Amino acid sequence: MKILVTGASGFLGYHIAEMLVEEGHEVFNFSRNHSEELDKIQVKTRRGNLANEREIREALKDIEAVFHVASKVGMWGKWEDFYQINTIGTQNLVDICQEVGIEKFVYTSTPSVVFGRDSIENGNEDIPYPKEFLSLYAKSKALAEEYVLKSNSDKFSVTAIRPHLIYGERDKNIIPRLVEAQSSGRLKSVGDRKNLVDIIYVENAAKAHIDAFKELCTSKKNAGQAYFIGQEKPVNLWQFIDQLLACKGLGPVKKSISLSKAYKIGAVIEFFLKSFRIFNIHPPMTRFVALQFGTSHYFSHEKAERDFGYSPKITIEESLKRLR
Repeated sequence: MKILVTGASGFLGYHIAEMLVEEGHEVFNFSRNHSEELDKIQVKTRRGNLANEREIREALKDIEAVFHVASKVGMWGKWEDFYQINTIGTQNLVDICQEVGIEKFVYTSTPSVVFGRDSIENGNEDIPYPKEFLSLYAKSKALAEEYVLKSNSDKFSVTAIRPHLIYGERDKNIIPRLVEAQSSGRLKSVGDRKNLVDIIYVENAAKAHIDAFKELCTSKKNAGQAYFIGQEKPVNLWQFIDQLLACKGLGPVKKSISLSKAYKIGAVIEFFLKSFRIFNIHPPMTRFVALQFGTSHYFSHEKAERDFGYSPKITIEESLKRLR
């Protein structure tokens, strides 16, 4: 098939595109910039952005299926930026896909769409969106996911995949920030260091997208669904962070701060940044980050196992060997 992957030059998008090529599909990237990395795996780029409907239509010419992976990720910023890229951009893509007759659509969501203020332990897909979001990114993704799932029909089969804390060798977000913070002596554990979280190695996350896509191609009975995916088990977050740091030659996190104090500091920082309209930085703490670092959030993957046979092919142990 001819398949468009939005954001194929990114971390997860690259692995999805690579796997699709290996399975014999003709794959196109849709993004603002061309990537030489994609040339090496025979992925062509159709330039444009999700705010431009004309560019979306041009990118979708002759395309038979779409993996929408691209999004604006961040713990801070302007609501309008998150909303325009993640929500409106997704709505534009979904609408035009239906207009031109594309029948298969796989959306990369996030477990953050159901995260409010409380821990989530072995949660499932019945958890509703929270009434209040502490993350603009999560709010924009929830609005987008809801639109995608409601667009499912006999002529337009969709699925939403919620990978949790993706990590791997090409990661330019989580691991580099942890390494930089620890190297500068700023990284502190939050809470009692007992919280459990889901993680997922990037190749497992990509494989889950491919498996869900194959299910859409063979049956419509599971279309219109969202799925949590993760590794073979949840991990102790701070023990896992110590393992990631060790892979980069750094020692464990020894400094700590209580969850309540981290949350209060995050609230003060947010108030200051909003007051002075500072949006183009990565703050050291926010309320959402405090809760992500200090509470448990892991999920059941039984629905993905049942509906499209999901299981992580690469174990946590093997993935850490690769990182080393």
